[in-house]
Amino acid sequence: MAVARKGRISAARRRRQQRLKIGATAGGLGLVVVVAFWSVIWPYLVGSLVLGGVAGGGWWLWRTDRFIRGGDRRWKHDEAVKAGHRTLAEVDAMTGPEFEDFVVGLCLQDGCTDVRRVGGSHDNGADVRGCLPDGRSMVIQCKRYTPKKKIPSPEVRDLLGSKVHFKADVAIFVTTTYFSGPAERFATENGILAVHRDHLGLWNNGASLVSLGAVNGSGQGDRRHRARWKETYE
Repeated sequence: MAVARKGRISAARRRRQQRLKIGATAGGLGLVVVVAFWSVIWPYLVGSLVLGGVAGGGWWLWRTDRFIRGGDRRWKHDEAVKAGHRTLAEVDAMTGPEFEDFVVGLCLQDGCTDVRRVGGSHDNGADVRGCLPDGRSMVIQCKRYTPKKKIPSPEVRDLLGSKVHFKADVAIFVTTTYFSGPAERFATENGILAVHRDHLGLWNNGASLVSLGAVNGSGQGDRRHRARWKETYE
């Protein structure tokens, strides 16, 4: 058995030696060809080296630019997070209470006062209460739904009842999705500020809550609403 094993080792060693001889022979022949035809080869060799250097330098600059841009995006994102901003994708991933706290934070950034989250099983249709910067009392309903699910009219009617119950001056419905047509009409006809997904993005990016009242009932991302907004406000 030991003899057979020794034979296998010797055969493997011979194969390695053969490969080394072949490699050495090929290398030697290559060197001979380079020396014999150096006057013809050297311009191509130099050109290849120059092109390789240019390509390598270009790749390095591209990688450096990507690194710097990526760092800049991360810095901007971190600063936005520190300022309370979130992307809509991050907002979509929030729980209901987290979304209510997020809305409270946006209100406080606008200068609203006495803002507090009151959502719960006995909230009487109000998730957030407080006062606008001008002193008017407000009641807010928050709904974190997927963008494909629309807010129906009954939920907006419940907010109107909450406004009456709390004797609030302003009722605001904030959602991560859009309103159905009847729900949007009911909101605008009854003085409810309907902050849908598009307006939430504006609010999150620095527009004030009060300024959204000027575009209440517009937007929602489709051609019909954009046309109506243009006809009304331009």
